[in-house]
Amino acid sequence: MGQHAVSNALRIRDEIEPGSNAAGYDALARHNEDGSHSLSVLVRGVHCAACIQKIEGTLKRLPEVRAARLNFSTGRLTVEWSGAADSADAYVRAVEALGYEVHPFDAKDEESAVKSEERFLLLCLGVAGFAAGNIMLLSVGVWASTAETMGMATRDFLHWVSALIALPTILFSGRVFFRSALRALSAGHTNMDVPISLALMLAGGMSLFEVLNHGEHVYFDSAVMLIFFLLIGRYLDFRARKNARNAASDLLGSLSGFALVVEGGKIRRMPVRDVKEGMMVRVAAGEKFSVDGVVAEGASMVDTSLVTGETVPREITPGADVYAGTLNLDAPVTLRVEKAAEDSLLAEIIRLMEQAGQGHARYVRLADRAARLYTPVVHLFALGAFLGWWLIGGLVWQDSLMIAITVLIITCPCALGLAVPVVQVLATGRLMKRGVIVKSGDALERLSGIDMALLDKTGTLTLGRPALDGSYEEAHLQLVASLAAHSTHPLSRAMVRSYNGGMLEIADIKEHPGKGLEGRYKGKTIRLGSRAWCGDKKAASSDKMELWLQIGKGKPIAFYFTDYLREDSARTIENLKQAGITPWMVSGDREEVVEKTAQNCGIDEFYAAQTPPQKFEILESLRAQGHTVLMVGDGLNDAPVLAGADVSMAPGSAIDLAQNAADIIFMGDQLAPVFETYNTARRTQMLVKQNFALAIAYNIIAIPMALAGLVTPLVAALAMSGSSLLVIANSFRLRWRG
Repeated sequence: MGQHAVSNALRIRDEIEPGSNAAGYDALARHNEDGSHSLSVLVRGVHCAACIQKIEGTLKRLPEVRAARLNFSTGRLTVEWSGAADSADAYVRAVEALGYEVHPFDAKDEESAVKSEERFLLLCLGVAGFAAGNIMLLSVGVWASTAETMGMATRDFLHWVSALIALPTILFSGRVFFRSALRALSAGHTNMDVPISLALMLAGGMSLFEVLNHGEHVYFDSAVMLIFFLLIGRYLDFRARKNARNAASDLLGSLSGFALVVEGGKIRRMPVRDVKEGMMVRVAAGEKFSVDGVVAEGASMVDTSLVTGETVPREITPGADVYAGTLNLDAPVTLRVEKAAEDSLLAEIIRLMEQAGQGHARYVRLADRAARLYTPVVHLFALGAFLGWWLIGGLVWQDSLMIAITVLIITCPCALGLAVPVVQVLATGRLMKRGVIVKSGDALERLSGIDMALLDKTGTLTLGRPALDGSYEEAHLQLVASLAAHSTHPLSRAMVRSYNGGMLEIADIKEHPGKGLEGRYKGKTIRLGSRAWCGDKKAASSDKMELWLQIGKGKPIAFYFTDYLREDSARTIENLKQAGITPWMVSGDREEVVEKTAQNCGIDEFYAAQTPPQKFEILESLRAQGHTVLMVGDGLNDAPVLAGADVSMAPGSAIDLAQNAADIIFMGDQLAPVFETYNTARRTQMLVKQNFALAIAYNIIAIPMALAGLVTPLVAALAMSGSSLLVIANSFRLRWRG
């Protein structure tokens, strides 16, 4: 299947034909930080798992291709390769050689194409439905009487009227299947529309032959009803995929349109795609931020629910970070652009959503293998049924051919192809609305099987935003805040946040890595840092975080901080326990602090003062004991464990390295998304198994009945469409649960 396309692509790699549709895609290739390139394009004509497997399999066999993922719901194909950008044209040609249409990915063009496809399907469905209703009225008259009763001439007349209705309907409404089959065959391949098209042409052609020869039985009604029911299934499948892509499409809308750019005191409109890092952008009240940036002027309240899942508006003032997709509620603000629209957090969320929509889960691979065998097996079955009933069973060739047509219809693997993708798309979309981003397609499958959870403390069980705890002299607070303002350490930042007064001028400020800050004020050396460097080493240990201030040779003064737990940490831990998951805490913090946090959360087993290698050893020992482990963390020291765990999650506040290593990212200040995602994963896997059972049961029952001649083409069309609709309806139970 793929060798022909591979050899073509290799030949095309160095010579793109002049005027080819594939030429020029190198300009759309995106340069990645590691030197590789990636390309996102829209592929049309994808209807099942076999199409996905065919496209991805062909691309992955090409030189330098690292990854190729085709999203079932959106039709967006992303290819990543290690070579030069001009290889993009060859990869597009390889997909076109398989019989699919490839277009540059553009949100507006995609929306227009979706509307056009929906109108086309509805028109074909309407024509088929109108024809089916009328032709069945004629067929009832033929069925209810005999040639002797109504006369040969009357019967032939009714057959000719049926032909005049059915044949144009087959040619018009059947274009949905004929076009797809023709593209595949012209490229030297097949797809599931080839047997359907063959069945339609055989039924219509044989019926016309019978009319011309004054035959008693024609099957125009079966052919038209077949098209009608197939189009119902195709349209409902299209609607399911259209609804599933709405979440990503809504987000994409936030990255389009115009921005008001401030240049030289003047404001001008500029397309969002042209806004670059460092520009100043004005955002009015009621508008969405289209880029990531830092507030330079103004103050307002913003609705961050689209990106973070939080429903409570957040206040922003100069210096605050804002993200594309959030809504400015109160007053106009000016922000300095930190990331262009295509590099923003929202753009990354969209890419991650589409990447997860069709993943390499175990059930996806199973469906791919089954769909790959479909075409040769079904044609052999149909040919065997025809020859067996004609040569051995003693039936006339017309009846034998109708049995073969029934086999072609009833064995369509639509239900099997839809069993996994529909559930995955609905699950990732459902979680996205709750502020959870699933990066890996098989993450939910792996999450559903965990029995252990390792959780970091700071920034995971806690908010990761320490706050000053206790009351202190105003003069000391001012001095500490003035010195701490020159450090990026979390406790220094917390100190600055807690003091709202004016700052002092500190001279000769130096930072001593791993120790603290030093400066001079009113002729005295002042130090702010750890207990070991400038604190009272004899003071009693505290279960709180601490900073020590020493003024000259005076007695050190301790400032204590508390990193408050996420408000639902204890409840989430209890939920995990009730689900049979054992939670452990692994932290690099001090023993006293970790123990207190564990007690407050209800965690029985904890490890303190752990280095990254030690955390990884704990993970490896658990896995060696046969446990399936979830890791939840946010820091640099968590990254190795996040990457090595069976499945991993990170909060949206985590550093980039931790987010890159994690399979799932959750937004907001709640820990509840961890347990909610686990519940969704369990339910998703249950629905996938049910879908597979339904698809397999359908084939076990339907295929033998078709081969035995117990099913008519009309019943076969109903059964095949019904099986697909049943799988889709079962998948939507995930959404109905809320």
